[in-house]
Amino acid sequence: MSSFDKREEGFEKKFAHDEELRFKASARRNKLLGLWAAEKLGKTGTEAEAYAREVISADFEEAGDDDVFRKVQADLTAGGVVQSEHQIRRTMDELMTEAIEQIKNG
Repeated sequence: MSSFDKREEGFEKKFAHDEELRFKASARRNKLLGLWAAEKLGKTGTEAEAYAREVISADFEEAGDDDVFRKVQADLTAGGVVQSEHQIRRTMDELMTEAIEQIKNG
């Protein structure tokens, strides 16, 4: 195997690893977001955990974060909780940072 092939294989492994971390961080962020929204909706315990799983599942509807955003926004609105688009998206960004840190720290 040439050094070029070894380098290429290394890049492929790094890409696969980075994608796996991105997926884990996104799922973790969605769980944290679900728990955040559940608290706003007055859900606790197993009800909050179940809602967080719903938010995680919502992420499989389409690529990107818009499906998760729409679910949380719709549920908050239906529950009478006022949160602007900016507030929800800012919380999503903050929770992504927290999720990445949690994964890095094990």
